[in-house]
Formats: sequence, C-alpha cells, structure tokens
Amino acid sequence: MPRSGRCRSNRQRIPVGRFSLTSDRAGLAWLGLLAAALGLVPWYKGNNLFAGPAASALTEALAGRGWLWPMIAVTSALSIAALTRGWQRSNLALGLTLGAFALLIWQGFAVGLRGPSADWVGSAFPRAADGQTGLGWGGFLAGIALTGLLSDLFAARGFCRGERFPAFCITAIVALLTLFVFFPILRLGIAAFVDPTGALALGTFWARISAPDLWGVACFAGAGRCGVVVNTVVLGVLSASFATALGLALALLVNRTDFRMKRALRAISILPIITPPFVVGVAIILLFGRTGLVTSFVADLMDVRPTRWIYGLPGILIAQVLAFAPVTFLVLLSTLEAINPTLEEASRTLGARSMTTFRKITWPLLRPGLAAAFLLAFIESLADFGNPIVLGGGYEVLSVKIFFAVVGARYDLGNAATLAMILLALTLIAFWLQMRWMGKKSYVTVTGKSDAGLTAPLPPILKIAVFAVVLPWVLFTLAVYIIIAAGGFVTDIGRWDLTPTLSHLVTAFRFEIAENGLQLYGSAWDSMITTLWVAGLAAPLTTLVGILTAWLVARQDFAGRRAFEFGTMLSFAVPGTVVGVSYVAAFNVPPVDITGTAAILIICFVFRNMPVGMRAGLAALAQIDKSMEEASQTMGAGGATTLRRVVLPLIRPAVFTALVYSFVTAMTAVSAVIFLVSARHNMATAYIMGRVEAGEYALAIAYSAVLMIVMIGCVALIQLAVGTRRLGRRQELQGRPAADPAE
Repeated sequence: MPRSGRCRSNRQRIPVGRFSLTSDRAGLAWLGLLAAALGLVPWYKGNNLFAGPAASALTEALAGRGWLWPMIAVTSALSIAALTRGWQRSNLALGLTLGAFALLIWQGFAVGLRGPSADWVGSAFPRAADGQTGLGWGGFLAGIALTGLLSDLFAARGFCRGERFPAFCITAIVALLTLFVFFPILRLGIAAFVDPTGALALGTFWARISAPDLWGVACFAGAGRCGVVVNTVVLGVLSASFATALGLALALLVNRTDFRMKRALRAISILPIITPPFVVGVAIILLFGRTGLVTSFVADLMDVRPTRWIYGLPGILIAQVLAFAPVTFLVLLSTLEAINPTLEEASRTLGARSMTTFRKITWPLLRPGLAAAFLLAFIESLADFGNPIVLGGGYEVLSVKIFFAVVGARYDLGNAATLAMILLALTLIAFWLQMRWMGKKSYVTVTGKSDAGLTAPLPPILKIAVFAVVLPWVLFTLAVYIIIAAGGFVTDIGRWDLTPTLSHLVTAFRFEIAENGLQLYGSAWDSMITTLWVAGLAAPLTTLVGILTAWLVARQDFAGRRAFEFGTMLSFAVPGTVVGVSYVAAFNVPPVDITGTAAILIICFVFRNMPVGMRAGLAALAQIDKSMEEASQTMGAGGATTLRRVVLPLIRPAVFTALVYSFVTAMTAVSAVIFLVSARHNMATAYIMGRVEAGEYALAIAYSAVLMIVMIGCVALIQLAVGTRRLGRRQELQGRPAADPAE
C-alpha cells in the first residue's frame, strides 16, 4: 500500500468512530492564548515578566513598530474565521495559521538589534532604524499557541486519525528541532561559503573541503601522516568497536551469570561517564606518561628508555573506550533485559546446547541493541573533544581542529563550519549503514502473552571470555580512579608530592554554620549548585523528548518519518565545540536572544543528548509487540494514556538509560558549555577546565572527586525512582539463572 502523508498508528484498523476528531474548544483555547500573547504579555525581552519593556505586541505596533501589524492582522482574521462552524477543517484557517507563523518568524528577522535587515524594511517602517531586542514572553507564547493550533488543525483533518496528542507531539518536536537544531547549524553552515571579504563563494567552500590535510592516507603506506578526516574515522571505528564489545561483555556478565558482585560492577561501570573527560586523560598521563607511575616502573624493571607512546591514537583510544563503554553497557543491558526468556527456554527444552541457543536465539535478538550501541559510541567518538585535546599529541581529529579554528590565534569560522559539515556527512553514512545492517527484520519478543520462562545461562566458553575481558578493564578502571581519588588529597599529584592535605577541598567547598544559617565560602559552590539544578531540569526534559520521539518513530507512520528520525541525530553528531559556537551565533542576537541565561544551557543539553534516549527507546520498542497498545486503544484509551500506562512501564530500562546518560552528561559536558557559561551561570566542568589551565591539577581533581560522589548518589536516586522491569521468572529466589538441561 503506498504511504500517505497522514500519520497512522501501526496497528490493525479500528473503527474511526472510536476516536473523536478535535473539538472546537481546543482550537479556541489556542486562539485565546495567542490573543493574550499579542495583546497582554510583554512582546520583547525584559528582566522578567513585568520588568523592562513591558509593552505587548499590540501596544508596540500602535507606538510605531509597524512591522508587527501584518501578524496581528492575520491573527485577527483567524479569530474571525473561528466564528464559523467547522472552521478547523477549512483551508482558510490552515492558510491563516501558516501565514501567522511565517509572519512571526519574519518580524523577528526583519529588524535586528541595530536596525532593519533590508533597505525596503527601513523605507516601509521608519521606526525600524531604532532596532528591536529579542522576543520576550509574548513572542514565545505566540509560537507555542501557533504550534498547538496548527497541530489541532492537522488533527481535525484526520492527521493521526484525529488524535490530538500524537499530532501535537509531532508538530511540536518538528518546531523545536527546527529552532534548536537546524537553525543554529544553518547559521553556522552558511559561513562555510563565505570568503574573507564576507561574500558567498562556492570556490571558497571547495578550497576548504578539498584541503590536502583533510583526506591524506599516507600513514597507511608508512610515508607520513593521514588527513584529519581519516584519523577521525579510524579512531571512531576502533573506539566504537572496542566500546561495544566491552559493553556487551559487561551486560552479559550482569544479566546472564551468577556473578555475586553485580552491584559493585554496575557502580564501577558508571564511573567513567560521571567524570569530566580531561580528568581521565590527566589520570592516564599520570599512569602512562613519560614520567608516569607505570612507565617508570616498567622502565626500571626492563631497563628501557621511557617513551611518549600514550600521546596519539593509543592514548585517545584507551580514554574513549574507558569513557564510552558504560553507554554501550546501559544500552545492551536494557536490550538483554527485554528479551523474552520463553524463546530461549523453548530452545533448551528442545535439546539445544547453551552455545547454540545463544548463537541462534539470543545473538540475533541483540542486533537492535548492538546497532544502537555502536552508532552512539561512533558518534560520541566523532564529537569527543576532551580526550583528544589532552592526549592527542600529533594525532589530529576534527573536533580539535574545529576548536582551534574558532578559538585559536586565527579565528576562522568558515573553516570550522566546513569541518562540521564533514562530521554531519560521516554521521549520515553511519546512520545509513546501521539501517542496512538492521534491515526489515522483526525483533519482537515481548507480546501480550504470559512470559514465564527463565533466562538462558551463559555458555561456559563465553563466560570465560567475558571474565577475561571484564577483569582487566575493572583493574584498569580502578587504577585510574585511585589516581583521581588520591589526587585531590595530596599536595601536588602532578609532581608526585604525596603529602596528605585537605587544603584543596577546603578551597573549593569551605562552608560555615553561623547564626544566620549556612554560609558557603568555597570558590566552587556557585558552579556546583548551578550545575545540579541545570542538570536536574535538563535530564527529565531530555528523557521526555527522547522517549516520546522514539514512540512516534516506532509507533506512528507518517510522511518523512525517516527524515524526522535522522533530524534528531544531527545535534549529537556535531562536536560540542561547534554546538556551542553555533548556539552563540544563532542566539546571541534577536529574535531569540538567550545567551548568558540558564535556558540556553538546558536547551543545549536537551537537544544534544536526546538521541541517546531515542535510540534506547527504539531498541526497547522494537521488542514490544503492538498488540498491547492496540488492546488499550480498543478499550477507549487515547494515545497519551496508552503511552503512560502501557508503554512506559515496559521500557523502564530505556527510561533509566536516558535519565542517567542525560543527567551525567549535563554534569560533565565540557566542549559545548565552555562557550555558553556566564559569570552568573557557571558550570562545574568550566570551573575545572579553568583550574587545569591554571595548573591547579590537585584542585581540579578534588572537585572532580566530589562531583563523582554527588553523581553516584543522584544515579542511585534515579534507579530507585524508575525501578526495573522483570519479564517472567527472571531470577530464582537465590538470584541465579536456571540450570541448562543440555549441559
């Protein structure tokens, strides 16, 4: 059947009478909000809702800002059209709503901070010479109202079978992606075609993208260095492969063995993702650098000369595998927990050995998780900045090259934009390859039927292999974090002055309990408090948007679904450095002027990290049969109720993955926030970065140790809040898998 442009639930056909079309009340409510935004609420940015320029759009238009009149006129016409019966199904209402949306965008760009953007605008509206500031509450509420009204008009026309909830979600997410993903990238991407004189020139772009230092492959012939693009791809493939393999080993050990220290292993596995990347790099240098602890020991023992082997590809690869393995572990663990145990039990009941069951049943069902884990690790490697900047040496990668193009001695925004476009192309290729590998096969294992099976035990040879992989990783991780833990409580870890001291901790987190309450005097308190509440707001918002997007992609069928899915991955593919710079370029001037606020930090985290929640949600939803959702909707439940009461309880592992990853990433991100922090809203990683640049390594490590302790506590609270999902008799009372009858 050819695909139509309308959104359809992927379920059996249910009589349309079960679903009511959008009522007039919802549309009128959105119109009421739009009227309030234009006539009552301050249109331009102020210090708060009632301070600063508090005039509404209508008042500003009457005062001479004539470029606001077209939008007000179209909105008035839309209100008049709403008086007619069945107005939501009319082409006139849809056209007027789209026109109002277009005029809202136009009025924001027609006049800038210093005046009109075009001569004809200045001629038509003399007050445009005074300029205008960014949009305030009125402008943002108008955008929300128009988005809601547009989704209602779509639903009234049968979009999503008349269900307002999925229609609104799709419309809102597309609008948010356009504003906070595509617009900044477009603003920065245009710079790739701008020559030094400020003119657009295709030749300039071609000269930048075809530079020999980008694509060289001389290193493979042993005749020199490879280009920076080749270096980035090689590092990404190696890092993603090793991180996925290590994550799978950890997930199998936790889910399919009787290992008694699973909780400790979970805690150790989470440590790398709750640590600022450059701190891990410093610890690796202290261990394996030319004067490092391990290097000195081996040099004395073997009577060899110490080298700088850790700087370059080996060091970056070690640090990235250490940092990204927890992400792949969480994704693959949720995939393993979602596999229906009755399939494996049926295989063993029929006489199959444990290795045969794993190879023919378990392994194929892991494909969604493996694909998602590899893709996330690969994109993380492309975007990583902290590890290459510390351990790169002469091994150049795209993220570092972009960083120096922006903040180096020679500011070159055009070159940075060109390199960012190359990264987007690499992400597109990785995404396409993942789709090809997944194919069109079904991986559903969770149905509406009872799941009373027992998980299959891990084959003995795989169990040995898993322990052989995990044990060295655990020892290495412990060594790195012993350095980090001890470094903050000695005088100077960089010079191996190991005299115990608490001075660094006191400097960062000194406090006193006085008569008037708790007084915080440490230099790190402001950044710590800001980081906690920013991450605390960003994490649930990121999870909500990510899981909701996954549900729309997996359970709704609409034109452009693949493009919609890929669009959510773009911000994750761009290096954090480029994200930060593009946000400054896009949101430092009207119409959306939010730099220097906490809002830009939260927005950056939400749209940069939402792909993790989306990919985890897709992997979980791929294993859940739609029959349970169909049953819920047959009983009269709407899309929102079905999502909340049926789907979310079944994908708790994916929700936990999204919450943990988004929270700790917001706490430890460096490359993006370094451009977005301000004196009022400083982040922990920016503070630590400043201490590292100042040579205060012990203070930086002390802060990192406290940050990790705080995040471990927060992750434990998230685990308690979300809980776990169990299918069938997942574990015996003694906590061990059932014996294999074929062994």
